[in-house]
Amino acid sequence: MDSVELGPDLESRVQGDDHQALRLWLRLLSCTTRVEGVIRKRLAQDFATTLPRFDLLAQLERHPQGLSMRELSKRLMVTGGNITGITDQLEAEGYVLRNPHPSDRRSFSVKLTALGRRQFKRMASTHEQWVLELLGGWSAGQQEKVHGLLADLKKHLGALEAAGQQEQQQPPKPRTRRKQQA
Repeated sequence: MDSVELGPDLESRVQGDDHQALRLWLRLLSCTTRVEGVIRKRLAQDFATTLPRFDLLAQLERHPQGLSMRELSKRLMVTGGNITGITDQLEAEGYVLRNPHPSDRRSFSVKLTALGRRQFKRMASTHEQWVLELLGGWSAGQQEKVHGLLADLKKHLGALEAAGQQEQQQPPKPRTRRKQQA
């Protein structure tokens, strides 16, 4: 199967002689970008919200006891400033409560309100239907196969990351000086 023409995207950079791994990388990135774009647009249209706000609510829904601002930042892979801004908005709308963290006076814990939980459940149900629609071009068997292949890739990437971290923990090798030629 060659590249499908859907207009310019990241995959349009591919040349015929590019390595298969590069073509695959750009196809994965292109598909991810397209799916994410549709979801962002629909969240804005149907719920007047953003993907980062949805993601923050999703994290809180999974942790009813609440999460610290630092933990939210880590889980969503964004800065603390981003979390603060999103939390301010959601708190003003009555979707979350921010309280002093029980074990760290310098930190805050954020949890969903009943209103926030109801709103998130509505959004999550609709979001699930969008994902089913967007990935509906694959049969259940194809989806399972791709899921397995991506699991293998994720495992490989984890091993590379662990090896890189291990390498960084090794003391640097002494540098040897070259003899200067006269």
